[in-house]
Amino acid sequence: MEYRTLGKTGICVSRLCFGTLTIGPLQANLPLREGADLLIAAIDLGVNFFDTADLYGTYPYIREALRHRDASRLVIASKSYDYTREGMAKSLHRAFRETGRDYIDLFLLHEQESHLTLAGHRPALEYLLEAKEKGLVRAVGFSCHTVAAVRAAFTMPEIDVVHPLINMKGIGIPDGTAAEMLSAIGQLHSRGAGIYAMKALGGGHLIRQSNDAFRYVLGQPCLDAIAVGMMTPEELEYNCALFAGKEVSEETGKKLRSRRRRLQVESWCTGCGTCTAFCPQKALSVADGRCRVDAEACILCGYCGAHCPDFCLKIY
Repeated sequence: MEYRTLGKTGICVSRLCFGTLTIGPLQANLPLREGADLLIAAIDLGVNFFDTADLYGTYPYIREALRHRDASRLVIASKSYDYTREGMAKSLHRAFRETGRDYIDLFLLHEQESHLTLAGHRPALEYLLEAKEKGLVRAVGFSCHTVAAVRAAFTMPEIDVVHPLINMKGIGIPDGTAAEMLSAIGQLHSRGAGIYAMKALGGGHLIRQSNDAFRYVLGQPCLDAIAVGMMTPEELEYNCALFAGKEVSEETGKKLRSRRRRLQVESWCTGCGTCTAFCPQKALSVADGRCRVDAEACILCGYCGAHCPDFCLKIY
């Protein structure tokens, strides 16, 4: 496994970051023991970097995995949508309580869009900066799908780490191309920010070109790490081999990802429309009293499902 330092943070991470969204209740909803065993297997294969969020509901899996391996050498990144000091304090302490840790390595503002949203979340960011001074977090930053948010960080030296969306086709970037996003990321990285990417497979749209898609992100020196969601031991082993630079079969990759997941709307959907406000890709709408999904626009982030009052939205 290759390891890199996240910008100027001094935090050493595996180039492959395990994105835990896929194992939790918003997606595969693996039993606790099964999900924790997958994280443990990743650790044994050299992965030391795990991404989660307050929204994901995956802290229990991480807590269980940490009980069985040396927690001190593992790097945990989490995120929260909270924009007030009080809300962010609750999010951070929930992370402590539910992971069993007394610090979180990276704590990020979740899904920022521009300098305007960053300004709106300033009280929460100030709280995190104070938490960093106290040793409760080691680095702060934000996640984003937009070029505008990455560029906003150019004038924010207090941002240690950014977690942007990037893939070879630019799928899921609402305000630019892959080249424009990569240029912005490169400039931010040159200023010392740590960068770990997301959605290398474009939410499943690039599965048929998965090896090329991963080679694209692995070939970018400005990407310190890449977060990848995984659900099975076979997928984990394949990705670890690919990230380690070993020869991997294109056919094996296609076979592992042959069953394309989709956002499914259950039959009891009432068409309330609550979910549409929480889709960063604007892939959801309501028609004929029911939620409709634009499969070409959906990148399987799963955020909508957490806001459905009737638990109608699931990825499988």
